[in-house]
Amino acid sequence: MTAPSLAPTWFIDADSPAVGDFARDSAAGATDPTEVAVALFHAVRDGIRYDPYGISYDPAAFRASSVVASPSNWCVPKSVLLTAAARRLGIPARLGFADVRNHLTSEKLSATMGTDLFAWHGYSELLLPDPAAPGTSRWFKLSTAFNIELCERFGVKVLEFDGTADALMHPFDQAGRRHMEYVRDRGSYDDLPLDDLLADFAEIYGTAFGGANDVHSAAEAGDDAFGP
Repeated sequence: MTAPSLAPTWFIDADSPAVGDFARDSAAGATDPTEVAVALFHAVRDGIRYDPYGISYDPAAFRASSVVASPSNWCVPKSVLLTAAARRLGIPARLGFADVRNHLTSEKLSATMGTDLFAWHGYSELLLPDPAAPGTSRWFKLSTAFNIELCERFGVKVLEFDGTADALMHPFDQAGRRHMEYVRDRGSYDDLPLDDLLADFAEIYGTAFGGANDVHSAAEAGDDAFGP
C-alpha cells in the first residue's frame, strides 16, 4: 500500500503524464533527494510567475496537471504542483497551510478587506534528509509563491532553498520593514482541503474584491501586497 504522502490524488495527480514530464525535466538527471527537491523548488518558484488576477476557482484549476500548463498562478496551486512533482520522483510530500499577516498591506486594501490577515497561505512540505541530524529525515516547508522577478521589483527578499532550512515567507523586506508574520498554523494535508479553504474565505472576506478568493490571492501580489 502506497503511503499517503506518496500516493496520487485527484488534486495532486502525480501520476499524470504532464506532471511526470515537468518533474523529470526540472530534476535534470539529479538523483539525490535533496538535489531533486532544490531543482523542483526553483522550477515551480520561477517557472510559474506569481499573478493571482484572472484565476479560475473551478476545482479542476487546482489539479497539478492543470497548474503545470499555466504561465502564472498563486500560492495554493503552485504548492499543489510542487507536491505532485516531488511525489512523482519518490519524495514524500504534502501540503501545509498557515494564516499570515502582511504588515506591508496598503491602507486601501486593509480597509476593503476589513483585515490584514490572509488565510490559508499554501506551501509544500517535503520529507528530506536532515543535515543537522545525519541519518534522519524531517519535513521541510517550502513556499514557492513569489517568483524572483516579483521579489526584486518590490524589494522583497527572495525565498531560497538549499536543503538545510525551511523556505518560508520572510518577516522583513530588504529595507528592514516588517513584512510577513505567521499567526496560525492550519496544519498539514495529504490532499488539498479545497472545500474548507473556500468556506473560510467566504466567512472571513465575504464578497470583497468580487469574491472571497480574490481577496486572498490579490493580497499576496501587486502594489497592495508589498506596500502602499
